[in-house]
Amino acid sequence: MRRLAFSAALIAAMAATAPAPGLAQDLDNGKSIWNKCRACHQLGENAKNMVGPVLNGLFGRKAGTIEGFNYSEANKNSGITWDEATFREYIKNPKAKIPNTKMVFAGISDDADIDDLIAYLKQFGPDGKTTK
Repeated sequence: MRRLAFSAALIAAMAATAPAPGLAQDLDNGKSIWNKCRACHQLGENAKNMVGPVLNGLFGRKAGTIEGFNYSEANKNSGITWDEATFREYIKNPKAKIPNTKMVFAGISDDADIDDLIAYLKQFGPDGKTTK
């Protein structure tokens, strides 16, 4: 009887500490979602500014600060430092978050896709090297 109670307690403890389904980010999906961004942006060690700025090391960076990119005044003066919450709001509707931005993108509405995109972007440090 003790063994059964111990097994039940062990199973309950393992279940309580296991990641909830759907909460883990899917890097493959993040890479797929990134394909919507890569027409204008680059990532990686050899990334260059294009229609949009390089997105290496995005999180923790002040908006409008990548050298050599011609940002809109709205972006440069937004006062934004990119974090997950700010990026999430921005990527859903860029023109609503930063009116008069030059970014022409309808946005991404699916929260799971945004989670996956954030996880994918976070792999790239300021030097473009990946942490994975």
